[in-house]
Amino acid sequence: MGAVSWGAPVAVLVTRGTVVEAVHRVHVAVVDGAGRLVAAAGEPRRVAFLRSAAKPIQALPLVATGAADAFGLEPEELAVATGSHVAAREHVEAVRRLLAKAGLDEGALRCGPEVPRDPDVAAELARAGRAAAPVHHNCSGKHAGMLATARHQGWPLAYLDAEHPLQSLVRRLVQRLTGEAPVLAADGCGVPTFAVTLAGMARAYARLASGWGLEPELAAAARRLAEAMAAAPRLVSGEGTPNTLLLARQGARWLTKGGAEGVWCLGLRASGGPGLGVAAKVEDGAGRAAVPALLAVLRALGVPGAEDPGLEPLARPELHNSRGEVVGVVEAVVPEGSLRGARPA
Repeated sequence: MGAVSWGAPVAVLVTRGTVVEAVHRVHVAVVDGAGRLVAAAGEPRRVAFLRSAAKPIQALPLVATGAADAFGLEPEELAVATGSHVAAREHVEAVRRLLAKAGLDEGALRCGPEVPRDPDVAAELARAGRAAAPVHHNCSGKHAGMLATARHQGWPLAYLDAEHPLQSLVRRLVQRLTGEAPVLAADGCGVPTFAVTLAGMARAYARLASGWGLEPELAAAARRLAEAMAAAPRLVSGEGTPNTLLLARQGARWLTKGGAEGVWCLGLRASGGPGLGVAAKVEDGAGRAAVPALLAVLRALGVPGAEDPGLEPLARPELHNSRGEVVGVVEAVVPEGSLRGARPA
């Protein structure tokens, strides 16, 4: 697909003292649930991988097939299935509960090990001389949800292959929600990941968040996952992380999930209309630029909740040195003339 420019990308400036020492360019697409591209900055048809921003889509079969009800899953277990967690104790316990309810244990996980991002758990493992396990991987909740779905459906538990029935179903859901045929590659945890345009990503989140144009059972599954993420935001990421703070402050209004290489998606949880979806991609993959750019766009559009003072640490993150002193700031600038035509649903 060709790149179509709607003006300059969002510029995220990294300032130390009075000097700008880095600039990140962020491309943004704004789409309504009816499929219309209503505004953009940079190249809304730039192709990128969803990475972990796909997790709310990848978790849909867990609910839509009836597996969540069959195994009696609670909101915390659904939230961790959508999450990129830091392997805090509550995350590891939720993943183990999810697996146990499906009659499985962590030995079934195929995501590979990862050193816990939670420093307390990492230190505990080091003191005990134990290696990290697959349950500590930030994607283990997603993998547990996939295993539970496969168990419920009677599918093979070797779930990684792109032609596995579950992965085929996920691919069809990605195409249904984005309106595009995705390009597949292997994600960092071994399952397929999907490349679509930013407009496609935004379209998917508009539909996930509002249910506009979706079959009733699919809309209901998306709503249940969004409610679980809002009810248990720490299970989606971890205490103090951007995704958890966004959901803790505005989860009743927003469905939002970040992904690797500077991808971030958000949909307005409006009902009765086509909604609005926003997708951002940092051109150089710098994760620190994604949320400031996203919030700057939401504020420029007048999206309800975007001016929440509790989100200011994410909108304008401070830089600290090793002494804890503030030495700089990260700040997004939306170019004049960008984002024309968009209105919150």
